[in-house]
Amino acid sequence: MRLPIYQIDAFTDQQFKGNPAAVCPLEHWIEDELMQKIAAENNLAETAFFVKKDNDYELRWFTPKEEIDLCGHATLASAFVIFNYMDTTLEQINFYTKSGVLEVSKEGALLSLLFPSRPGKPCEVPHELIKGLGREPKEVYKARDYLAVFETEQDIVDLAVNVEELKKLDALGVIVTARGTEVDFVSRFFAPRAGIDEDPVTGSAHCTLVPYWSEVLNQSKLTALQLSQRGGKLYCKDLGDKIKMAGEAVAYLEGYINV
Repeated sequence: MRLPIYQIDAFTDQQFKGNPAAVCPLEHWIEDELMQKIAAENNLAETAFFVKKDNDYELRWFTPKEEIDLCGHATLASAFVIFNYMDTTLEQINFYTKSGVLEVSKEGALLSLLFPSRPGKPCEVPHELIKGLGREPKEVYKARDYLAVFETEQDIVDLAVNVEELKKLDALGVIVTARGTEVDFVSRFFAPRAGIDEDPVTGSAHCTLVPYWSEVLNQSKLTALQLSQRGGKLYCKDLGDKIKMAGEAVAYLEGYINV
């Protein structure tokens, strides 16, 4: 079987920046086990698979180790592939996913994603979280992931992370965040349980970050920077039960795989 594959750098306008995602358009769904093997072989944070359904698309995401329920950068990458390689007349795409219907639309050079809001609830600080991050945060919340809040941007840069300790936590991943010096807030994201020691740019984490910072800063529009080695910038808006994230994307690879 010969399948098309694209690799897209998401939340950036430069190759080798942002978060790379593999995208595999399918004519029909293939076995889950095969999709998982393809994702493991790609060895990127996420591989997205989609199938056209009437005028919309069904979309799924796999890390090298497991299927996940929500992924921002691979959704943006999938939309980029459809807009640029499959149907250049489209202005909006609806993706049917495990997290409901996700909308992606063109806004000039940006692609805008409409995602569910996932505010965290205050919780006690797990001992493994402190050991895993090398210091105690000033606040901790939990949604799908733990959200650990620190005082300064430099605190986020300086974290000495122990991924083996983070693997012990009862959550998919750990978001760390602080106010930014040149943007509203900064973050990093770690999900070693899912095979991602540190994710370059994490759209789904902003489903928890945006409602937190919107309340703290008392503003709905927010600019965010993820402080990974590759880095990535997001333009966000708190819409209540949903959030909007916008970013750019650039193509790196177009080809086929044989499975």
